[in-house]
Amino acid sequence: MLSVDIAKKLGSFALNASFEADAGVTGILGASGSGKSMTLRCIAGIEKPDRGKIALDGITLFDSEKKINLTPQKRQVGYLFQNYALFPSMTVKKNILCGMYHEKDKEVRQKALEEAISLLQLDGLENHRPSQLSGGQAQRVALARILVNKPRLLMLDEPFSALDSHLRGQLQIQMKKILEQYGGAVLLVTHSRNEAYHLCQQIALMEAGSISPPSPTKALFSDPLTISGAIMTGCKNISSAVKTSDHEVEVPDWGVRLQTAQTVKDDVCAVGIRAHYFGAKATKNRFPVFMTDEMEEPFEWIIRFRFQNQKKNSPDVWWRLSKDRRLQQMPDMLGVSPSNVMLLYPRPEKATECLAFDPN
Repeated sequence: MLSVDIAKKLGSFALNASFEADAGVTGILGASGSGKSMTLRCIAGIEKPDRGKIALDGITLFDSEKKINLTPQKRQVGYLFQNYALFPSMTVKKNILCGMYHEKDKEVRQKALEEAISLLQLDGLENHRPSQLSGGQAQRVALARILVNKPRLLMLDEPFSALDSHLRGQLQIQMKKILEQYGGAVLLVTHSRNEAYHLCQQIALMEAGSISPPSPTKALFSDPLTISGAIMTGCKNISSAVKTSDHEVEVPDWGVRLQTAQTVKDDVCAVGIRAHYFGAKATKNRFPVFMTDEMEEPFEWIIRFRFQNQKKNSPDVWWRLSKDRRLQQMPDMLGVSPSNVMLLYPRPEKATECLAFDPN
């Protein structure tokens, strides 16, 4: 179990991170500059928080009040950097064995090396140097160097950012298997919601130095609860809303009232509808619409439309559909199931979030 409750000021940026993570993969999802990497660096001991506490499996790594600040070497935390940080003059074998600098028994070192080579499919590359490796191979070598040290926590900082999209997809499948075999607690930092969805059992959202408690991945995407959560999980259609009954909201900018499957709380401030959720055959929340624009993608169409009574200064609404569902003519009406209307609320720590929200 990892427990983090820290604060750090760096110029005008303020990090306030408080969360817990257990075994399995916990994602930290957020935009560049939100504080994700800084959080990992504080956990690893590379950066020192101004105040707070970090504990791992009951052992205190940092405590500002008790003046505890273990060195990175004593924390038993494995940290995979974005650039992998391999030593260019060393072979794959020597790079991996660097992770066992503290182990003097040659037989133990050799056994750990062989296990890592096998696990990460590096057979035949032992005498290669980093310049001779592909991006995926270099990543696996860096991960092997960490795993031979048997860390109690593994942290991955944007592990696929340096790879092209084709290789990234292949390596995500491999990485998922490796992390399952590792079995311990993992923190994975990413700005990609697809990576987070593919690899993480739970996800914490990070924005401007503030982090939300981790939520189960599928539950978060199904019901992100907040405006920032909806945006970070890829929702294209978000608009301010007010409660009209226990199962209905009014969306003034769209000029519609939407039925909801969920009970509407009094402090609802917006709704989100994912672009795939609209349908010409939907029988609920069905309203007159007209198309304003369209854009073709390799496998989908993006249709931009407006409701008949939508306010002029409000953004167009997005409808995504696969090419095999593309209609010859834009339908006069579109609807959405009440179960696909996401109700959004202010975050507890930012009660004015909805007041500041501007969909334009």
